[in-house]
Formats: sequence, C-alpha cells, structure tokens
Amino acid sequence: MFDATTLAVYLAAAVAVILSPGPDAAYVLARGAGEGPGAGVRSTLGVASGVLVHTVAAAVGPAALFRAVPAARTVVVLGGAVYLSSASAGSAGRPPRPAPDGSPYLQGLAVDVLNPQVVPFFLAFLPGFAPESAPAAGTVVLGALYALVTAVYLGAVGALSGRFGGGSRPVRVGSGVALLGIAAWLVATDVAA
Repeated sequence: MFDATTLAVYLAAAVAVILSPGPDAAYVLARGAGEGPGAGVRSTLGVASGVLVHTVAAAVGPAALFRAVPAARTVVVLGGAVYLSSASAGSAGRPPRPAPDGSPYLQGLAVDVLNPQVVPFFLAFLPGFAPESAPAAGTVVLGALYALVTAVYLGAVGALSGRFGGGSRPVRVGSGVALLGIAAWLVATDVAA
C-alpha cells in the first residue's frame, strides 16, 4: 500500500509534529505533574483516542472528494504543504484547565477533539501521504500510526511528569525545520506525479 520512502517521510513528519509543543502535550504534562503519572498516562490515552476521531473524519471526507474530483488531491496536498510551512513556527497552545474531579481520559479526548487547529491539520496532512489507490484506507493506517506515536511520546511525558523538557527550544526549532522540509517534499512529490 505504501512505498518505504513515503512511509519514512510521513513518520518523520508525524514525529516532528508530535514533538512540537501544543495543547495536547501541555495538558498531559500538567495533568501528570499535578496528579501523578497515572493521570498523565490516562490523559495520553484520551488524546490518542482523539487522534483516531480526527483520522476517521479525514478518511471519510477527502476520500470521497478525491474519487469525485481527482484534481482535488493536488489542491489538498498543496494546502497541506502551506499549512505545514505555517505550522513550522511552532507555538505552544494553552490547554483547557482540567477540573480536579474530571476523568483524565475524557478530558484528554476533549482537549484533542475540540482543538480547532487539529481538524485542518489532519485534513491537510494525512490525505497527502495516503496512496491514491486507497485514500480512505491509507488515511486510516496513517492516522493509527500517528495515534501510536502520540501515545508513546505523550505517555512518556505523562509518566515522567515535570521532569520532561518537551517544550525546550531545540525541540521547537527542530520540529519547525522538519515541518518545512516535509512541506517541500509533499509539493515536490505531487508535482512530479
């Protein structure tokens, strides 16, 4: 379904995005630091579940559009490249403050699903890497990989709580450079196709 180069570039891009500080990481870190590693890990599972919700939305919408209007794939890929380029600046958003008695899992799910920046990201990012022969199935596979990488990284953040330096400047700069490179690769690959 995927060629090795596309999958490697996708995973590099996913890691760069996931390492970029944002509401999900800030929420998991705050919950883990405030309530302990267990709450941080449960928050992570909620966030990863939110990723799967966005994955299904990205798989259903663009897949139907690509079948109806094949040229739309180019528009989505170029839009995704523009989005990734603009996201390369990388800024940490503020997570909603958790209610002390709220479920870490459900609140983690809400933090991810209700983040207005995630919807356009997934619509621009996942379909650009999905194979043209199976856009919906490819998008689901890519989203599941993204959720897995998210769970591993944020699970470590939640478990290590306040001792983890996920918001450090080198991580933000490295993520930004990687996102710019991925945006250029997306455009070059689509233009060559």
